[in-house]
Amino acid sequence: MLAMTPKNKIIIMMKPINSLTNVSSWSGFDEMSRLLSFAVLFTFSLTGRAQTDSTMVRNDSVTWNKSLEGVTVTAQRQLIRQDIDRIGYDVQADEDSKTENVLDMLRKVPMVTIDGEDNILVKGNSNYKIYKNGHHDPSLSKNAREILKAMPASAVKRIEVITDPGAREDAEGVNAILNIVMMDTKKMAGVTGSLTGSYNSLQYPSLGAYLATQLGKAILSVDYGYNYMSKKATTTNGHVERTFVSTGNTEVVDSRGTNPGYVHYVDVNASYDIDTLNLLSASFGGYFYKVDVQGGSDVTMCDRGGNPLYHYADDYWMPDYYHHSWNGRLDYEHKTHRKDEKFTLSYMLALTRQHSEQETNYVDALDIPFNYTGFLLNSREHFTEHTFQADYVRPLWEGHKFEIGTKYIFRQNSSDNAQHFYDAASTTTSDLFDHTTQIAAAYADYIYHKGKWAARAGLRYEYSHMKGHYPDGKTADFGKHLSDWVPQASVKYQVDDRQSLKLAYTTSITRPGITYLNPAVYSYPASVQFGNAHLESAREQSILLTYMYVGQRLTLQLVPQFHFYHNALGSIVYAEGDTRYSTYGNVLKQHRFQMEGYVQWKPFNATTFVANITLTDNHANHTAAQLKQHLTSMYYYAYLSQKLPWKLTATAYTYGEVGHSPMNIYAYGRPWMRYAFTLQRSFLSNDRLTVRLMANAPFHKNLHYKTCTTQGDIIGWGDNINTQNNQFFRLSVSYRFGKLKTSVKKTETTIENSDVVGGISKGK
Repeated sequence: MLAMTPKNKIIIMMKPINSLTNVSSWSGFDEMSRLLSFAVLFTFSLTGRAQTDSTMVRNDSVTWNKSLEGVTVTAQRQLIRQDIDRIGYDVQADEDSKTENVLDMLRKVPMVTIDGEDNILVKGNSNYKIYKNGHHDPSLSKNAREILKAMPASAVKRIEVITDPGAREDAEGVNAILNIVMMDTKKMAGVTGSLTGSYNSLQYPSLGAYLATQLGKAILSVDYGYNYMSKKATTTNGHVERTFVSTGNTEVVDSRGTNPGYVHYVDVNASYDIDTLNLLSASFGGYFYKVDVQGGSDVTMCDRGGNPLYHYADDYWMPDYYHHSWNGRLDYEHKTHRKDEKFTLSYMLALTRQHSEQETNYVDALDIPFNYTGFLLNSREHFTEHTFQADYVRPLWEGHKFEIGTKYIFRQNSSDNAQHFYDAASTTTSDLFDHTTQIAAAYADYIYHKGKWAARAGLRYEYSHMKGHYPDGKTADFGKHLSDWVPQASVKYQVDDRQSLKLAYTTSITRPGITYLNPAVYSYPASVQFGNAHLESAREQSILLTYMYVGQRLTLQLVPQFHFYHNALGSIVYAEGDTRYSTYGNVLKQHRFQMEGYVQWKPFNATTFVANITLTDNHANHTAAQLKQHLTSMYYYAYLSQKLPWKLTATAYTYGEVGHSPMNIYAYGRPWMRYAFTLQRSFLSNDRLTVRLMANAPFHKNLHYKTCTTQGDIIGWGDNINTQNNQFFRLSVSYRFGKLKTSVKKTETTIENSDVVGGISKGK
């Protein structure tokens, strides 16, 4: 479309890249190039000459434009793209990616929410896994919150929410997958990469680096991140009141704590093109963190009339607390001369080691109901997993494709816990527990894509054997055999160039991890915690309808969905006298209705508004406690970005939750809200250097997260207060060198294990 503008300039409005097709972003820019060539020739025909007035090409921002004397070419690069099984967010099309970390970018991704404590939810719950470049990354999944804070967004190409995992992943315990796709192209020269760093007023430094190079047929990349959490940034205070229904007594706890420490994250990827049909790739990565946990509390037990029954104070610290997790992967891919036919063999090893020592002393005691003055708790947990997988993809005829595969997992968990009580006749409790799981699976998936229609249907069978062993002989060993059939199906219709509809049905299985299974008993003056070694896997079923609209100025997504399950894992909390006991069981029947909404609106070329909303109506039934719960909540994230003179970009954003969000069958979280402002500018050629200043909650110092417990043997409320780390100012700097358009090649299929909750193998 041509339009005359002041100063005799001609605007050529190009049709935006259609994010509902399978055309890649780069092919869309090829279209831009052709139209740009046409624009130059058209200008020559009008003026007889073309002189460059100003040039600005931004391949990593929402708006791409090139201004010539007499001609201005503008095209908007879409942030959102939908396929049959996933929704993608183009990180490089967002200017914030130059200085933000990946956790910050996740707030903008459809169907992803992050609560007031930086816990990540996908499609409204924590039953998901995180992949990198299409394969499961165990270390990233176990400590996502801290690792994604250390990972620079400038090294990420896009973030995908795989909404309908096929039969290849379906039984792996997820109803969604978060896939982080790193920067990639086929060719490179020299060394490329990026460096990022930030520092905020809470003495919280963060560093990140990405480096890639090519050596003959081999390509190597390294991604490294570091975060230091200061004492000032991790200080919290809390107030909790618990009333024991049977006795009427109320426990009042005022707590304080801090956990300064650091986390290192590294990921190394390599690939080697044996020839045009054979590819070998490998990766190694993980993270390590160590923190200095210390704090204390004042505890008072009062009777119904508010009169004190007893009082004590405690001080605790963890002189030896560390956690590290590593994983390595090897993939071999063979392609045939038939287009898109390939065979893949994969092996993955995942390791997690966790060790903690906690020393607690009780002081200022008055009429206390226990006979010790403190304790030393030593806890060790180990997780090891071996996975072997084979996948075969066979195109049948145009628009039809068939996938089959097999998988074997051998998973080992072990724990060693000892608790020594002071001044209680040298009492020591010790628990040893080993747990193994073996899983054998086979799947078949059929994919259809032709014209306006796309469909996918698959079936997976899984056989699993779980065995518990007690080396100290205190309890008899146990074993369990499980068989599961897992179907899935989805169909998508492209209404027109801008609109599409998709209907999907998915099933997933969740297995308990060692934290849930470990029967070790942890005793405290007013509470006792232990696991349940006889837990079973749980099954969840989901139905989703997705409507997508992509226009030149407006992108809209609406996803009504329904989830239900009958034997889900849940907490069991009960009281005996004034002591609180907690464990786990297959005790939840739940159905949940959700409406996911996403809008991206660009009313003017320099203005962008984005909102991400999740409305949840949750019904739960606790079979063990005979309790019901019905809660409604809405999570929201919204930001407004405005381009200013002198290449400045200003942004204001807010996020939070209204209504009551379920914590468990007994309790819910109350509404909360956060907000921030940023100012950003880029410098040097191709905007290689970017500087960003953030003001987080400049008008509110304390961050409150309140909870209410309304049913069960214990009722009450709590208020967790981050006394300083809500309000801060942060300076971020990012520098890109080389072309930064390369990442290690990956085989197109590899290993993903996503079925464990409640264990160090999935630290959520």
